[in-house]
Amino acid sequence: MDPETAHGATIAALRLGLAPQQAHKDPAELATRLCGIDLSNPVGMAAGFDKNAEVPLQLALMGFGMTEIGTVTPRPQAGNDKPRLFRISAAEGVINRMGFNNEGHDAAFERLRGLRVPAALGVNIGANKDSADFVADYVLGVTRFADLADYLTVNISSPNTPGLRNLQADDALRRLLGEVLSARAKAKTRVPVLLKIAPDLDEAGMDTIARVILDTDLDGLIVSNTTISREPVTDMENADQTGGLSGKPLFDLSTRRLAQMRQRVGAMPIVGVGGVHSPQTALAKFEAGANAIQLYSALVFGGLDLLERIKRGLVAGVRAAGKKNISELVGTKTEDWAAGRAELT
Repeated sequence: MDPETAHGATIAALRLGLAPQQAHKDPAELATRLCGIDLSNPVGMAAGFDKNAEVPLQLALMGFGMTEIGTVTPRPQAGNDKPRLFRISAAEGVINRMGFNNEGHDAAFERLRGLRVPAALGVNIGANKDSADFVADYVLGVTRFADLADYLTVNISSPNTPGLRNLQADDALRRLLGEVLSARAKAKTRVPVLLKIAPDLDEAGMDTIARVILDTDLDGLIVSNTTISREPVTDMENADQTGGLSGKPLFDLSTRRLAQMRQRVGAMPIVGVGGVHSPQTALAKFEAGANAIQLYSALVFGGLDLLERIKRGLVAGVRAAGKKNISELVGTKTEDWAAGRAELT
């Protein structure tokens, strides 16, 4: 089946209640506090899966500890021309150039209003491709969803909206965060705000982001979005497609960037995302410095029961280390991952 058609069919199946539901409570080893939010487990569905807030309840009932809808933009937009989603099956990778296709703020707001989700609900906000002022679009997102979401993610790291990643530069990022956090301060609820960054940053770029965010009251980071690099999948089918690469080939790069940002931001909460495809890779994200993790692309190849396998593996890892909670493993191998010398166990 065409990848985008398959994705639509999955959303439809979830909406109809055809997904398995978690039959038991999460064990105490997985209880996590992230940005002031209590999670029954630290494994989330990443943004991009449920773009239009159609199935956050169903994902929570499956057993995700957090579910992030979006990216949503103020106005509906069709995104880039199809085809725009490609599997690299040999490497269990995915390339997408979706382009923030979504139904806009109004549609997502109506679906979320009054909805009680038994997991942390994140809303990932972005800017319309043809917007005259990207920053103003993010401010609109904060204003609209601050009282509905458990947390907001400011997504400036998609490679598929021209100019968006420029917001990671010093002056642009200062203006963006200044206006976003000012809008947050005016809302009735002090919703946590996280910044999602790209894995393609160099040392200077990471230094800049760390310097800027530590001067603000930003609540956390999500590391990382997709990569424009093709190094892990050179010469494979569809590797020459334009867009962001995710899935298994992204794991090493995104985990190294996670550890390097952990070194730069101290105790700031970080959500690790990129290439999680097994219990071992999930555990490695925590050891590299993540307080929670998200997955998405691996479900294409690993199936929906991957979530349960990962949670069981995390519990086993905590117990094998003689610890009581996953939080005790956070950052235990940050230096090794940051230096590129860590190995999966």
